[in-house]
Amino acid sequence: MAFFTNIIASFGHGGFVMWIILLGQIFSIAIIVERVYALYVSRSLDNKKVAKQFEEDIKKGKLESVIAKAQKLSQHESAIGKVIVAGAQAAYSRGGSEEIQSKMDEVLLAEASVIEKRTGFLAAIGNIGTLAGLLGTIIGLIDSFAAVSTVNPAEKAALLSQGISMAMYATAYGLLVAIPALAMFAVLQNRANSVTEDVNQTALMVYNWLTYSYEPVQKKTARQQD
Repeated sequence: MAFFTNIIASFGHGGFVMWIILLGQIFSIAIIVERVYALYVSRSLDNKKVAKQFEEDIKKGKLESVIAKAQKLSQHESAIGKVIVAGAQAAYSRGGSEEIQSKMDEVLLAEASVIEKRTGFLAAIGNIGTLAGLLGTIIGLIDSFAAVSTVNPAEKAALLSQGISMAMYATAYGLLVAIPALAMFAVLQNRANSVTEDVNQTALMVYNWLTYSYEPVQKKTARQQD
């Protein structure tokens, strides 16, 4: 408890740098909460299981049904739902394998950007927090030495040691902010990579269904229209 009390007291010694660290801490907490919800609650790693529901309809050429179901899925911010819509629409409009791949890749790139957004800020906040803490300590030391330069020599040692002790809390506070930010950056980056890889593998599986069944799909759709 005394540690945190001293950190609060050291705001006067660290100056504006301590407020910069505090601002970084607020931003890091907000980013961590939002990214944990986005990557662990809103998204899962069962995209292949979801895509399997569309396999039979794709191979039978029922692309209208595939598009309709995938659109409902995409309304819940499902990445694989959006990918299936793009690929199925390209196939339904008589697009070739290259057009199907192009449309699916376009959605995949957009989704990868959404999955990875803001996570990188945690690494920046961690580095800035550490450096800002060091800067706060240096500023505090300068102020401490300046303060004792005109006092009684008998009091210098006590005042100087007290000033140095308070100044060091700027570095401690910087590390207190940086360590969780960097740790969560590693955790969230790993999760983002896993989610992206799962979506990409599932998209490739759907692409293979669409392109392998492309000619049969054309004929079946033409028969349905007749």
